[in-house]
Amino acid sequence: MRVFSGIQPTGMPHLGNYFGAFQNWIKLQNEGHDCIFSIVNQHAITLPRDKEKLVKDTIEMGAVFLAVGLDPNKSILFVQSDVPAHAELTWILSCLTPMGQMERMIQFKEKSEKDPNAVNLGLFNYPILMAADIMLYKTDLVPVGIDQAQHLELTRILVQKFNNKYGEFFVEPKTLHTETTKVVGLDGKSKMSKSYDNFIGLTETSESIWKKLSVAVTDPARVKKSDPGNPDICNIYSLHKLFSEKSDVDWVKEGCSGAKIGCMECKKKLFENIEKFLSPIREKYFELMKKPDNVKEIFHEGGKKANAIANQTLSEVYDLIGFKY
Repeated sequence: MRVFSGIQPTGMPHLGNYFGAFQNWIKLQNEGHDCIFSIVNQHAITLPRDKEKLVKDTIEMGAVFLAVGLDPNKSILFVQSDVPAHAELTWILSCLTPMGQMERMIQFKEKSEKDPNAVNLGLFNYPILMAADIMLYKTDLVPVGIDQAQHLELTRILVQKFNNKYGEFFVEPKTLHTETTKVVGLDGKSKMSKSYDNFIGLTETSESIWKKLSVAVTDPARVKKSDPGNPDICNIYSLHKLFSEKSDVDWVKEGCSGAKIGCMECKKKLFENIEKFLSPIREKYFELMKKPDNVKEIFHEGGKKANAIANQTLSEVYDLIGFKY
């Protein structure tokens, strides 16, 4: 089964990205699926982006792909802008999409209400680019979170519209419901996100991680060590369940609820276990970033493979709609 997914190069990926995307991508890759994973830098410019920062973020995201375990020998890894067919198919699909369909897209409505002055046509139109991303590779399965479900439904609608008009051609992709973990941010209120500045980055230094953890929100009812706590409402405990062995998780649960350990002791143990998890990723990432040209070459090679598939699809689309004469 062919799988496609992508992530924007918008700065350092965090633990939420790992458990929400990378972990599942690696699993799908290792299960032998025909996987195509992209750094979707065209999606990234719906908001103003500095050129040098975008280039830097793209290369760094490429190094993260490799550091977490995505394998260019098992998956096609590429940068979206290296495949012009994405933009070309977007135009064709735009001509099949009613305005009303796009005006109902939830994320556009939310973002435009939040900041009307930041709205541009790209923000309005990017779900069609997302559909083109998927359709170009005749994707069978798309691993997406709940916030992208509406966009995948639009993709299916566009597949149906194209096939009804020009004949059966595109595959109607299915949502791949993989096991994902919602990682609570260090503020204890919302999911981990760069937007809320409540995250731990995959390549963040040990010093920076401890600085964040040491002041992270815990059970608000527990003011002193002698106060019994409720681990089930504490974001630090939820992170322990992701990173710590069962013995440590049990130690935290018993120690916190029985007022045997303090919050700082709990945080220090969590820090040790996060470090065990992140150290190999961080070391590989910084090793890769010593030779960024090697990272770029891997993604350029992936771009050639992606182009071969995408250009074949686009050539057939051109024939079907009457662009060849």
